[in-house]
Amino acid sequence: MPDQVDPTDAATPTPQADEHAEPQAPASRAGRNLPAALAVGLGLGLSLIAILLFVPKVFIGVAGVAVGVATWEVAKRLREADVLVPRIPLLVGGQAVFWLGWPWGARGVVGAFAATALVCMVWRLFDHGLNTAPKNFLRDTSIALFTLTWIPLLAAFSTLLLLEPDGNLRVLTFMILVVCSDVGGYVAGVLFGRHPMVPAISPKKSWEGFCGSLVFSVIGGLLTVTLLLEANSMIGVVLGVGLVVVATCGDLVESQIKRELGIKDMGTMLPGHGGIMDRLDSMLPSAFVSWLVLSALL
Repeated sequence: MPDQVDPTDAATPTPQADEHAEPQAPASRAGRNLPAALAVGLGLGLSLIAILLFVPKVFIGVAGVAVGVATWEVAKRLREADVLVPRIPLLVGGQAVFWLGWPWGARGVVGAFAATALVCMVWRLFDHGLNTAPKNFLRDTSIALFTLTWIPLLAAFSTLLLLEPDGNLRVLTFMILVVCSDVGGYVAGVLFGRHPMVPAISPKKSWEGFCGSLVFSVIGGLLTVTLLLEANSMIGVVLGVGLVVVATCGDLVESQIKRELGIKDMGTMLPGHGGIMDRLDSMLPSAFVSWLVLSALL
């Protein structure tokens, strides 16, 4: 989820202008190449809508690839900062956590998560051989388990949501609401943002942007829950408010991680957005909350 005025928290040096340099693509007040960001976002959005409406099971494969890439991006950035998380267990076990929700539901997810957590602990314990004690074992293992929870476990709830009755519409609903939150936050933050929300973590995220997210997301919740799910509109209000809160928190979590690592983005795969993880930061907790709210109230 992009920050409502500026999603980039890591300080970066500003080079002097070069009169011979090639002209750069125009950047928005959010510090991004806005045309590229819009084009990529629109393309991804239309593709996912088509998949969910016509071949919904394909969504599991697409999301699984995204989870794998995001896990690799985070593990790479961590190891660049000398945090030696066990990459192979995270990548392989993370895919197991995500995929085993399809045949075995929540039991498959929990079982794969516990097994991967144990493998990560043992892997880091002996990754320097039997005769060398590991350094920073507690730190590295804890961060590995955090990464396993943050990406594959939370993403697995999108699979569980998809497997519910009208699951493709439920997934589409939560994705629309996250987009509504992003758009509302961006518009209100750029136009009216004056009061920083959490300046120590994200200096340019504003309370005005947060209110814009709430307005857009609640309206989106009312429409999607009523028209797509044919359910009580008040469920849309609950879902809309809940997703704004967790999507914003998810964005702040990634902002703080990038701040501590001293980086701008987790990756460079998506022009105008950064890496895959930079697009999933708000989606991941939203998948869990959507599954929880819709499973309980529908």
